[in-house]
Amino acid sequence: MIEAPARDCPLCPRLVDYRSANQAANPGWHNAPVPSWGPVDAPLLVLGLAPGVRGANRTGRPFTGDYAGKLLYGTLLKFGQARGEFLEDPNDGLELTGCRIANAVRCVPPENRPTPAEIRTCNGYVKAELAGMPKLRAVLALGVVAHNALLRAKGIPASRFAFVHGAIHRLPDGLLLADSYHVSRYNTSTRRLTPAMFEAAVSALLARLASG
Repeated sequence: MIEAPARDCPLCPRLVDYRSANQAANPGWHNAPVPSWGPVDAPLLVLGLAPGVRGANRTGRPFTGDYAGKLLYGTLLKFGQARGEFLEDPNDGLELTGCRIANAVRCVPPENRPTPAEIRTCNGYVKAELAGMPKLRAVLALGVVAHNALLRAKGIPASRFAFVHGAIHRLPDGLLLADSYHVSRYNTSTRRLTPAMFEAAVSALLARLASG
């Protein structure tokens, strides 16, 4: 089993306070560190930023319950990395088949902005994901925070591999690190990221994996 934070993880005081406030206001929500999801023997890890307050923090499943999941899961379904139907509900029967999903920070941060200290504190769980996936060959980083968190987990300076949407970096150990802008509502509504752009990034990465 891959190491994950306890439901009452105390490591980041600001996030604990925010989690507690959400629990008081919405006692029926998940309101805890959001676990990773998907098969541990998958060759691909999709690494996001952090749970959304009304998304994964509410439902307990990554990218479920807010707008960001629509583009992510729709694309994964289109490219055969999942099966079923995404209904923005953890009980919708959706199944990941070719990838696993995790976040760089497991607890919801205020205003969707974890601090550098919080990102560092949670990085041990990113390391655990990498170590616990025996067939891992690639990581799709959604945004610069996820990109840098992956590099930190691998002990690589962030300056060595710059985040560039659509780039695919081969790390010293052979792992592929692919970059995409985050699938957030802000990025898609401003068209910083379009569905075509995201699909192109995923398609290119899967083609690299298929070619060996």
